Amino acid sequence: MKADIKEDLLTAGGIAKELGVSDAKVKKAINELAIQPKAKKGACSYYARDELTKIKEALT
Repeated sequence: MKADIKEDLLTAGGIAKELGVSDAKVKKAINELAIQPKAKKGACSYYARDELTKIKEALT
């Protein structure tokens, strides 16, 4: 079950890779949209895969 949860979460870098844009653009969009991470591990924030659409729309 943990593997399923892990697959549904992405870092800002992972989102950037999927969208083909820079990490900085994704982080800026996350801040502007005030999206909160679903999980944190150390300094890394993990966002739900369903936030991908919102971030993509903010970048276009």
